Amino acid sequence: MHISKLNLVNYRNFQNATVCFKKGINTIIGENGSGKSNLFRAIRLLLDENMVKAAFHLNEDDFNRGIGSWKGHWIILSLEFEDISHDEAIQALFLHGAAVLGGPIGKATYNLIFRPRKEVRLRLSALAAGDSVGLANILNKLDISDYETIFTGRSTMDFSNRADYIAVVGDFENVIFPKETEFSVLGCKTPSYLSLNKEVCFTFIQALRDVVSEFHNNRTNPLFSLLKSKSGDVAPAALAPIVKMVGDLNASIEQLDDVKLIRSDVYKTIKETAGETYSPSRLSIRSDLSSEAEELFQSLRLFVGEGNDGHEGTINELSLGGANLIYLTLKLLAFKYQKEKKVLANFLIIEEPEAHIHTHIQKTLFDRMQYSETQVIYSTHSTHISEVSAVENVNIIGQGDKESEVYQPATGLTVPEIGNIQRYLDAIRSNLLFARSVVLVEGDAEELLIPILVKKVFGVSLDELGISLINIRSTGFQNVALLFHDKRIRKQCAIVTDLDSAIINTVPLVTDIDATKKYKEKCAASEKSGLERKVTLDAFAAGNPWVQVYYATHTFEVDFIQCGNAELISGLVDSVYVDPATRAAAKAELLSGDKALYGKRVLTMATQEGKGWFAIKVGGYVNWKTRIPNYLIRALVLTHRRFSSEIIANMMKYRLEKFAAENPGDADILSLDLRVEKYRNDGADFHGLREQYKTKFTSDIFNEFLAVLA
Repeated sequence: MHISKLNLVNYRNFQNATVCFKKGINTIIGENGSGKSNLFRAIRLLLDENMVKAAFHLNEDDFNRGIGSWKGHWIILSLEFEDISHDEAIQALFLHGAAVLGGPIGKATYNLIFRPRKEVRLRLSALAAGDSVGLANILNKLDISDYETIFTGRSTMDFSNRADYIAVVGDFENVIFPKETEFSVLGCKTPSYLSLNKEVCFTFIQALRDVVSEFHNNRTNPLFSLLKSKSGDVAPAALAPIVKMVGDLNASIEQLDDVKLIRSDVYKTIKETAGETYSPSRLSIRSDLSSEAEELFQSLRLFVGEGNDGHEGTINELSLGGANLIYLTLKLLAFKYQKEKKVLANFLIIEEPEAHIHTHIQKTLFDRMQYSETQVIYSTHSTHISEVSAVENVNIIGQGDKESEVYQPATGLTVPEIGNIQRYLDAIRSNLLFARSVVLVEGDAEELLIPILVKKVFGVSLDELGISLINIRSTGFQNVALLFHDKRIRKQCAIVTDLDSAIINTVPLVTDIDATKKYKEKCAASEKSGLERKVTLDAFAAGNPWVQVYYATHTFEVDFIQCGNAELISGLVDSVYVDPATRAAAKAELLSGDKALYGKRVLTMATQEGKGWFAIKVGGYVNWKTRIPNYLIRALVLTHRRFSSEIIANMMKYRLEKFAAENPGDADILSLDLRVEKYRNDGADFHGLREQYKTKFTSDIFNEFLAVLA
């Protein structure tokens, strides 16, 4: 049996979200504050026997803020299970508690519903349609104590369907409430003696935990739990010799001369000080080493060696990573033992397993952890772990203003498409799945230079903007960009590529020498490929609001000079060429303004140095006056889309500080600076601020950024 689905309705970060799970290992990815811990808490409320009963009665803060007032609304947490065993005892449990009726049980649901009590629901059902005054009177008097928590099974309602929710709970906007107060689609209430959390083995491992302390506590010590679970299987005859040895050892200790002497002296001293009346009648000193198997096991400790010096130390001597690794291993082994005892299922929920575990161990551990007996669900910020996660088993939480959404990146993909994505994630260590928005580029030059350009020119990093730059290292963008779709990851993705338009007239002339003919043919072939690529990519992105394509007219290097960076590139000539004549010719070509000349020269330099190394050299010359090609500005702005007034103010402030350093005491700059601070605080009058900046700095590159924001 395994969890196949979790529905969260109006719970904390989630207004209406569905999380899909598969057998084996499942990965939850999401930025801080997106709701990963809340998702785990929802599962724990349904399955974790260690959750205190008080936690089941939720409160106002548990409602999603996006619904407005919580009053009258319901919270629904629903787990769906698949592959229910045909074992008679298991079938009986779900027939009484959590399954859909009819035939052998293969799928079942188990739900926590937090709703107004029946008397409140009756008052709502009596309202006439549109009676907003009557609704306000009921809701104003409503308190969280008017709510109840019930557990149900055998539900048939699609909790992710908003229309179904309204049909059961009511339409608050139009004041239309159902006349009934109980609905069979919600399932039957499960009796307390059939609580599912008593029938499964469930463990939650928190990210920030004191593993050493847990080993010292018999209640939480995973080693003791293993020994205890096995001790019941040990035959009494096998324990008899040990029990006899313990008894003999205890007796031998008691008969030691020093022990008998101290016992006599203690007893005599008590008599002398307290008197006969108040002294104990008997006193002995003896070993309390138990002969009970469970208590004997409590005295056992785990000793582990991490180095090559042969030393084995206790858990508290281990590194944090070593202790965490041992702890996790013992938990997995415990689940194997539980399976032998015929529990319904084993569930292991791990919050950020990368805490205190070395990156190489992370990747190896989760690549090799394949236990059919246990379903593992973990959250992670680690790209090392996500690389070895099956993309079909990944859920991504996207954070919105008032609610979080959950995406399954493999939804609707074919087996070959999933295979391509999986191989890409395995081969390239990227933060593709963790991004708020993504820019896909085709080569090393863009990967290396774009982050430098943004930081040097605008004063902010791509990380601050929430943009992840991913180098595809080819023009096969579709293989990765197909992840960004209404059915999959609903985040913005920009494809940035070259049109490779020819920088010369490619029409052959009879006067062309062989070298010129070959060069023209090469340019024409590149242009043809670029146009074909554009047709393919435009068709791929058509109708998909999550993917846009942006083109360099020629190539990144040529367009970089064309937008106004000829002086910068000419400064690299001496580091590329040694011959004085070649240096002079190269600088003249780069500064000529003739695209045919500077284009050919910059591409020659990039090829000679290697595009990656050439980009690194260019990066060393980039400064706040460097120009950024417009297609890149559009890609960055339109992909990120939502720039806060704080970010815009920081960028403009950065530019103003640079100008002020060159023009100290400039009154216009001081006026702009004051207006920027006002905009930062109230976010108002963006257009007025933009026009004042443009008037002062007519040709500044930041105007192109501000223009795209409009």
